[in-house]
Amino acid sequence: MTTRTYRIGQIVPSSNTTMETEIPAMLRAREAVEPERFTFHSSRMRMKSVTKAELEAMDAESDRCAAELADADVDVLGYACLVAIMTMGRGYHCQSEARLRAVTEREGHPAPVVTSAGALVDGLKALGARRVSIVTPYLRPLTRLVTEYIEAEGVEVIDSISLEIADNLEVGRQDPMALVDIYKDLNLDGADALVLSACVQMPSLPAVPVVEAECGLPVVSASVCTVYQMLRSLNLAPHAPGAGALLSESVGASA
Repeated sequence: MTTRTYRIGQIVPSSNTTMETEIPAMLRAREAVEPERFTFHSSRMRMKSVTKAELEAMDAESDRCAAELADADVDVLGYACLVAIMTMGRGYHCQSEARLRAVTEREGHPAPVVTSAGALVDGLKALGARRVSIVTPYLRPLTRLVTEYIEAEGVEVIDSISLEIADNLEVGRQDPMALVDIYKDLNLDGADALVLSACVQMPSLPAVPVVEAECGLPVVSASVCTVYQMLRSLNLAPHAPGAGALLSESVGASA
């Protein structure tokens, strides 16, 4: 029997160093229990500092990146910057996904498009989460925009922590296991889930199962939710070992 190999395309900020490690890590873990195989392909948009002005300028490059990834005939295309989408206005992930899908169609290699912003919202809804607490690396004004965006999609944010790191490279250098202590400063009373990293650049994957076991809530990150939506868009079972409740077989089977 021939094993199908899927090409995973990602549009990433030029300073992002995390999505090209965490996404492959989850899908490689999945390869240990499922027959499908994956290769990984990226195109980059210029961005160094996580400010609203730089994020908006960066987003304007996403069409070019989608066209470049269409040249590689990827099977799914992921827009790997949550805050860039969320700073563009409520519901913008739907516009972005439709526009980038149209680019791939125009280039002759149509592919489904997943934004990490839309994936986070959809992942929380898949868990049935109505109230969440979140950790972000952003400056407080950007965290406020993220909170407002999530709440506009019908999920209440009851508490948030902003680490206030503007340099995107510095965000990527954070120790993911520091989150095991950081999350303890959040109010989790009444929360249905915890977003351990509402940012695709802040590493969190090793901490997700640890914090989940400790706090007793489903724990997700922007990257975990992105993998969930990528797998669903490919009509594959959306699970991967060691990535928390959303990518567990129990949630995947009911998706």
